Amino acid sequence: MSSPPKDHEAAAPPNAEVSALLPDGKDRALKTRVFIGSAVIILLIAGWAIISPSGAGAAIGTVVGWISQGFGWYYFLAATLFLVFVVYVALSRYGKIKLGPQHSTPDYGMFAWASMFFAAGIGVDLIFFSVAGPVTHYLTPPEGTPETIEAARQGVVWTLFHYGITGWAMYALMGMALAYFSFRHRLPLAVRSALYPLIGKRIHGAAGDAVDGAAMLGTIFGVAVSLGIGVVQLNYGLRLIFDLPENVAVQIALIAIAVGIATFSAVSGVDKGIRLISMLNVVLAIALMVYVSIFESPVRVLNSLVMNIGDYVSRFPSMTMNTFAFDPPVDWLNDWTLFFWAWWIAWAPFVGVFLARISRGRTIRQFIAATLIIPLLFTLAFLSVFGNAALRVIRDGNEEFGELAASAPEQGFFALLAEYPGLTFSAGLTVVVGLFLYVTSADSAALVMSNLSSHLRTPLTDGAPWLRIFWATATGLLTLGMLLAGGVDALTSATIVMGLPFSFVMFVIMWGLYRALKREGIREDAMISSLPASLSERVGIEPRGVHRSWRQRLARVVSYPDPDDARRFVADVARPALDDVCEELCDRGVPATVTEAPADDAGIDYVELSVPVDGEDDFVYRLWPRVAPTPTYALHRVSGADTYVRFEVFLTEGGQGYDVLGYGKEQLIGDVLDQYERHLEYLRLRTNDR
Repeated sequence: MSSPPKDHEAAAPPNAEVSALLPDGKDRALKTRVFIGSAVIILLIAGWAIISPSGAGAAIGTVVGWISQGFGWYYFLAATLFLVFVVYVALSRYGKIKLGPQHSTPDYGMFAWASMFFAAGIGVDLIFFSVAGPVTHYLTPPEGTPETIEAARQGVVWTLFHYGITGWAMYALMGMALAYFSFRHRLPLAVRSALYPLIGKRIHGAAGDAVDGAAMLGTIFGVAVSLGIGVVQLNYGLRLIFDLPENVAVQIALIAIAVGIATFSAVSGVDKGIRLISMLNVVLAIALMVYVSIFESPVRVLNSLVMNIGDYVSRFPSMTMNTFAFDPPVDWLNDWTLFFWAWWIAWAPFVGVFLARISRGRTIRQFIAATLIIPLLFTLAFLSVFGNAALRVIRDGNEEFGELAASAPEQGFFALLAEYPGLTFSAGLTVVVGLFLYVTSADSAALVMSNLSSHLRTPLTDGAPWLRIFWATATGLLTLGMLLAGGVDALTSATIVMGLPFSFVMFVIMWGLYRALKREGIREDAMISSLPASLSERVGIEPRGVHRSWRQRLARVVSYPDPDDARRFVADVARPALDDVCEELCDRGVPATVTEAPADDAGIDYVELSVPVDGEDDFVYRLWPRVAPTPTYALHRVSGADTYVRFEVFLTEGGQGYDVLGYGKEQLIGDVLDQYERHLEYLRLRTNDR
């Protein structure tokens, strides 16, 4: 026998509109407008950059200048508002809501889950900027005197700020919105679903296609930045180890190799490819960090880490809204804060979809806490170890190292490793970690973009393998085009351009999520004001109108029914009870239907009462058979079996977690009516709130 349905997937498609777009018997179909529109734009831009790199670079630079002058303040404000909203949701009553039905449990263990968070949300750029960031801020700080102790403290903290909770809050916003609407409301795992509270079923039309298309463009440009940085840095690392030349030919070969590995990983899926590479990558990155810490002096590393944490916490509020209004360092802002906030925004749809995909069964509070804290702790440690080590080298008198790290960031990390013994080992480990970071970003992006450009039967279904291969290849071509158009600078500039329009979409998503969560609060209020009798019984109170002796109640508590008992319950109690309620509702002018169908291969049916409500959420009361292990404390086992059958109640919002097998007909009718009253009270309160 199967387990209970996830979001009712087993008995019905998660969304009727999506199901209508799928061919019979198929789990996926192409979103033609999203795929063709985004593919054409991306390939045209990549072709333009490859054919006319100087023209593409000049055009992108002009647009970036216009954005930085007119929208610099907006990026600061938007990033702050995203963070405030996410923290508010986590601390509010909505934090306990599950990203999925109430009965759902997490699909991954904590280490695997956290590893995929880190690997998807952080790319090879972390290695690139862990040395270049602190050194650049130390030598040319945005304010204050360079090459002082204060500049050194600023150097690390500004880098932490750009990789800190502000950016991860954008991921958290997108991730919880998409997981909430997909796993709790059975909508597609796509950016468009977050707009459902605002535009309803129109998300399946042109408006939804436009939103998903914008997410696709932001995603591929954001990922291309990381891949471009990775190619440049890996090329230098290979030159250092194997004496390979630094040129376009080697970089093309690196792109081809990485795209090939990413394609294989993406086609393998989340469980086989991405999860394993992510976990291995975290272990190797920690090993690299420990290796440097040992030679750098563990005591000095810990002293610096504690100081950096204090500086980050104490300076964060003022840094968050510091637009440098009186004397803005324009070039610095374009290269750092504006670029990073645009980069985080561009990555938000892709990382949000991926994090949602792996976070089913977590509460919103767990999801936000994990998103803001777990990657931050690792990033903080990584940046502190390598950033302070680089500053120590400069302050010990090695000015050439500082100039190299600032002017050629791809060489800075390897130049730092040259300060310690075993350069071949540490540089080789860095190349492997960088390649894996490169791959985990590329394969996650290919998987997400294939999903965004597909109609999928369930949120856990992935796009076709050929589509993942196409997007991995397109990402490689765009990376190559941008590198030819101006290298890393062209990639960062393109990200600032592409991040701006999607930031407006994120505000709409934030508003839609707030409205949906507010409805959840109303549903909870309705449940409290009309507590279902079935829930009362679970705490020892009989349902209204039901009177049983203590012996009858005890008999039910210690009984562990077998499949034959379950089939008799359907025939003698469940179906007659729901039929009677359905008939009475129809007699009173309320349309209702009862459905009975096999739930599994064991021959046990599920039974469902459905009451449509025009313009509102329908009422669904489903009894679903579920096999559970017989408790070890059971007084006796049914036929010596190690399992028994439960009939659990599923409503529109998911499983309720209680068993009604053993109820009599009148008891079950009482439970149905209690849940129906609760649903009507929810609709009344929601109507009054409009």
